[in-house]
Amino acid sequence: MLMILMSIYTLYTLISIYVSVMQIGYVNVAKNKDNVLLKPSDFIKAGRYSVAKEKFNLVQTFFSYIVFVVFMGGGIAYLDQNIMFDSPLLSNVAVVLTFVIINSILGLPFSYYEKFVLDEEFGFNKSSKKLFIKDTITSFIISLVLGSLVIGVVYYIISSTSLWWLWSFLFIFGVIILINMLYPTFRAMFFDKLTPLDDEELNDKIQSLMDKTGFVSSGVFISDASKRDGRLNAYFGGLGKSKRVVLFDTLLEKLSAKELLAVLGHELGHFAHGDIYKNIGMMGLMLFFAFAFFGNIDSSLYMELGISESPASIMIIFMLFMSVVGFFMMPIMGVVSRHNEYEADKMGSELESSEALGSALMKLVEENKSFPLSHPLYIFFNYTHPPVIERLKELGVYVPGLKDNKSES
Repeated sequence: MLMILMSIYTLYTLISIYVSVMQIGYVNVAKNKDNVLLKPSDFIKAGRYSVAKEKFNLVQTFFSYIVFVVFMGGGIAYLDQNIMFDSPLLSNVAVVLTFVIINSILGLPFSYYEKFVLDEEFGFNKSSKKLFIKDTITSFIISLVLGSLVIGVVYYIISSTSLWWLWSFLFIFGVIILINMLYPTFRAMFFDKLTPLDDEELNDKIQSLMDKTGFVSSGVFISDASKRDGRLNAYFGGLGKSKRVVLFDTLLEKLSAKELLAVLGHELGHFAHGDIYKNIGMMGLMLFFAFAFFGNIDSSLYMELGISESPASIMIIFMLFMSVVGFFMMPIMGVVSRHNEYEADKMGSELESSEALGSALMKLVEENKSFPLSHPLYIFFNYTHPPVIERLKELGVYVPGLKDNKSES
């Protein structure tokens, strides 16, 4: 069983590397050809950024594989044998938390490099090192507290029933739904400062959009996201009565009122079509299969690893393989997600206009330095949104630089 799991993870790593290499080669060639959507200088810069990100991802993939081999090759056994308390509950929670903390520490250099080297070079990073340290410590404390509670409950479930995998799935799935509900509140409490939108005219227009789709919100808020990052974004957070419309201040700065309303119309399209519930359902399906697989795995695996079949060991192995499950589920989820994006675009164009949404999408590409072309294999494994050129063509909007524009005539 150990060899089977090692082979699956190795296959996942090799496919990830191959897809990244294909993307790097594709973009390196494409960025030196005729520019599409962007000005020539921006087109090349976006291509350079795309390649730099993918090379960075390659390094992370290699490193993750080494970490995986170390844990499977003796790391889990070391934690299992050396972290002990009189209470089995404390022992198991401590083992899993130590695993999580080790991974967090190992990931810190990558987070630092991404923000203060990669994003800095391309003009995205607006954060200071002081703010980065504060955010890291805050995230660590929150993860430690909430993680301890979740691990403790899962330990109790595993220890109490042979159908632990089913009950654990239901519990974790419930936690994910709760996080979706509380995310805007937590983010406002610990990270971003949210202030109510004070533009009365824009607020009225946004409210009118929401009324058309039956979206009931607790308010429209502006996030001071520019203190960390220069990218444009917006999100509808929460479920039920806790729903909020949150606009990044960078979005307000760069988009016109019509473009902003078209983007929000797109997001409201997701709400009207129940996409958030579809996404939660797909996530639940992925989790169910993962729990069902690891909940019924042969006990010989633990003997081969030289560890006890303890709740802590089960949880660590589960966490090590979640990236594999997500990677192979992504193509299926991506097909559904890309279809939903087209449908949301359609509603965004109906609520405002195709031209406004198309203009907003082009600005998002420009400001976020998104290279508009990708290798088909990369799209298959990684894209939750259709390529922006395809979205613009679907909207009937002219795409600068594209030779087969239907709207040119």
